[in-house]
Amino acid sequence: MSVVGGREIAEVRRRHLAVLAREVGARGLSWRFAGPEESLLSVTGPRTRRQVMVVATLFGDEWYYLWPGGGMAGVADAAEVAERLTRMLG
Repeated sequence: MSVVGGREIAEVRRRHLAVLAREVGARGLSWRFAGPEESLLSVTGPRTRRQVMVVATLFGDEWYYLWPGGGMAGVADAAEVAERLTRMLG
């Protein structure tokens, strides 16, 4: 496992969140970056105005998305995460 600094981790985290932002936006959900260094993705359902915060985090050598209610998926599954968030916020 390579060791990277905080700045590199923040950049990778934001890239993963940007991928998810494109996916949720394509499904009609609103989104914005939030938190220090834009470390969170705030996603809002257009009709219900329900909101959820998603984080991308590193576990071992792999990156995952985490959201409330026990939601967890690998960043390679951004499209599926967007579908799950769409159903949850619909």
